[in-house]
Amino acid sequence: MKNKNVARHTLTHLFIIALGLLMIYPVIWMIVSSFKPNNLIFSDPGLIPKVVTIENYINGWKGYAGVSFGKFFINSFFMCTAAVVGNLIACTMAAYAFARLEFAGRKFWFAVMLITLMLPGHVTIVPRYILFNTFGWVGSYLPIIVPKFLATDAFFVFLLVQFIRSLPKELDEAAIIDGCGETGVFFRIILPLASPALVTVALFTFLWTWDDFFNHLLYLTNPQIFSVSRALRTFVGDSGAVSNWGGALAMSTLSVLPLFILFFALQKYFVAGISTTGIKG
Repeated sequence: MKNKNVARHTLTHLFIIALGLLMIYPVIWMIVSSFKPNNLIFSDPGLIPKVVTIENYINGWKGYAGVSFGKFFINSFFMCTAAVVGNLIACTMAAYAFARLEFAGRKFWFAVMLITLMLPGHVTIVPRYILFNTFGWVGSYLPIIVPKFLATDAFFVFLLVQFIRSLPKELDEAAIIDGCGETGVFFRIILPLASPALVTVALFTFLWTWDDFFNHLLYLTNPQIFSVSRALRTFVGDSGAVSNWGGALAMSTLSVLPLFILFFALQKYFVAGISTTGIKG
C-alpha cells in the first residue's frame, strides 16, 4: 500500500510539473526570442539561441513617435498607482457600509451591486465612451482613473464585504464602548484587521490595470500618455502585421517583470487575503 501511494504521488507530481512547463513554455520562448536577431526568431524557434543580441532591447526602448518606453512605463505606473489608491479608498468604504452600517435599502443596493458583476463589460462600452467623450475626458487618464474612486469594481467591494463580515462584531462594540464612533471603528479596527484583503485588492487592481489593453486603446490617443500595453500595439502595422518582432518581444519581456516582482513580493499577503475571504467558500 505504501509503494502504491508513493507511485501515485510521484505520477501526480510529474503530471503537475509537466503541465506547469507546458504552460510556462510560451513565456520562456518569448524571453529567449527577445535576445535573437529578427531573422532567427522564427527560423530558429528553439530555446537555445544560436546568436545572442541586445539590439532588440535597444531598438525597442526607443519607443514610438519620439517617446521612449521609459515614459510609457512611468505612465503605466502612474495609472496603476492611482487606480490602486482609488479602489482601496472607495471599495473599502463601500464594503464597510454594506457589512456594518444599517441604512434604508442596504440589501437591495447590495443585490444591485452583485447584479453588476454578471453584466458583461461589452454592454457598457458604448455608453461609457459617450459619457466620457461628453465630459471631454477622451485622450486623458481620467476615464481609467476616476471610476476607481467611485467604487465601480463590484468584485472588490464584494470581496471586502465578505472579509469584514468575518470579523467579530464584538470588536466594534468594544471600540464604541471605549468612545469610538463609526469613523473610529473603521480606521482603528476594520482597516488594520483587513490588511490581507486590502493587499489582495491592491494587487489585483495593479495587475488588471497594467494588463488592460482595450480601455487604454480606446481612451489613450496621445503617444505622450500611452501605457505599456497601449505602446506595445505600436509594433503592429496598419496591415495587422508586426513590423519588429524582436522589439515587440523585448518590450513584452520587460512589461511582465514588474508583475512578477510585485506578485512574488506580496504572495504571502495575497494568499492570506484569498484564504480569509468568502472566495474560499
